[in-house]
Amino acid sequence: MTRSKLEDDEYWNRSKLKAFTFDDEDDEFSRLKESKRAVNSLMIDVDDEDDNFEKVSWSGEPVGSISWSVKETASSNRSGSEPCFPKIDTTSSLSKQGSGYSLSSLFRAKSKSGGFQSFSESFSETSIRTYAPELRKPKSDRKDFVSDLSPEETVRRMQKGRAYSLEKFRSLQDKLLLLDEAVALYDGNVITAVLIYLKKSLNKDILFRELMSRDVALHHYVHYLKEMGEQKLLVELLKALGRTEDMALVQYKENLGMKDEGRRRDFLKSCLSLPFSQDDATHVQDHYTLLERQIIIEASDKKSDGEIFKRFPRKASILNMPIITTLYYSCFYHYGESEGTYSSPANIRKTFRISEKQYILTALGARAKLRLWFDVDSLFNTKNWLGYTKKKSPIGFHKVVDILHKNNAPISVLQEYVNLIDDTEVKLSMALKYKCHDIVINTYRDLKDRQQLVVYVPKLERDSVEYRKVQEILSNGQIRWKN
Repeated sequence: MTRSKLEDDEYWNRSKLKAFTFDDEDDEFSRLKESKRAVNSLMIDVDDEDDNFEKVSWSGEPVGSISWSVKETASSNRSGSEPCFPKIDTTSSLSKQGSGYSLSSLFRAKSKSGGFQSFSESFSETSIRTYAPELRKPKSDRKDFVSDLSPEETVRRMQKGRAYSLEKFRSLQDKLLLLDEAVALYDGNVITAVLIYLKKSLNKDILFRELMSRDVALHHYVHYLKEMGEQKLLVELLKALGRTEDMALVQYKENLGMKDEGRRRDFLKSCLSLPFSQDDATHVQDHYTLLERQIIIEASDKKSDGEIFKRFPRKASILNMPIITTLYYSCFYHYGESEGTYSSPANIRKTFRISEKQYILTALGARAKLRLWFDVDSLFNTKNWLGYTKKKSPIGFHKVVDILHKNNAPISVLQEYVNLIDDTEVKLSMALKYKCHDIVINTYRDLKDRQQLVVYVPKLERDSVEYRKVQEILSNGQIRWKN
């Protein structure tokens, strides 16, 4: 069948067929024409539902990607409908992750010699636009669409998490109006964001002056500086506001970040001249004095070879410990030293004005830990004007019993202090709790409660002293029982 002239031309113009030429097969111009035909051959219609094809833009990005979608959307908005992008067969040469490929790399892969130019270099700008219309920038890149917003509209956009710009507010009046609108919105995040902008764009003296009449903004700014650790600027702000006591406290807190004890001690000494309130000044003085004592005690105990340090080696340094911990340490390692030494419990108690109740609690724990019951007794022994010795405690003997039990005191010691409890119900409760049988038996006897004694008998060991004692009491006919 005879083919028409149009079909013949189409046949001979296909990229797979070449006319005879005297030039070398690798001639640059012939390869250019071949590449051009290959591009034209890609302009075919393919079923959109074919899973073996993936839309690719001229930049090499899949059409479905986020970056392509943004650019194409912007381009469509400006120029209306654009020619469709061709589809590329990815079954053999492109993977589904082909966002890193471009058409030029596809053509280079098919080239025998790999020596001809890339797609973008081979064609003129006009030719490229025939197949790939220019992807124009989105409107947000061409125009600042938030530049005309008022301060009120700006802070509301900030609150909703939408795009905004603070750079347009250049005058002092506009900046202060922006701050006032943020405060009126009652949103701490918005207020802080505006304050950060004012901090960068205003002289600090001007900012401090304006914050004086804006308590809410000032509160947020102070909190922001504390959180960011800008101590120097915070001190300047508090000084400008006339809040000298707060300024002194902020400066004092700088010692918390100091690792070297000597440097911290010297810093605390310099803080003594700051304008603290009377109570705060006392605390700062105590802190300096305590650290000074701790440095002396630590240096001495480090090289000590005393018996107490051999029996109970130190587990930690005393440096930077609280005053009660220091007192406990002193009662543990330096109990009985004269008041003239820095490590003496009596010296520490007097220097730092520790109450009797706090001192008794701390010393009791330390001496009970060492199981030195004579020292425990000495804490409570007092003499009346007749010379008689009597035990007296400012903390209540029920607490003493609890502390002794925690330190594994023997029953004899526990019973002695349980007996000192005045309240009968509390005494009986403590005796039952810690199995002080003798006290329980005597209490039930004094209460003339035969029934409770009978119930208590099974809890005693048979033929023990307590068991025989209960039997004697129950058989005593002279006791008038209540039940």
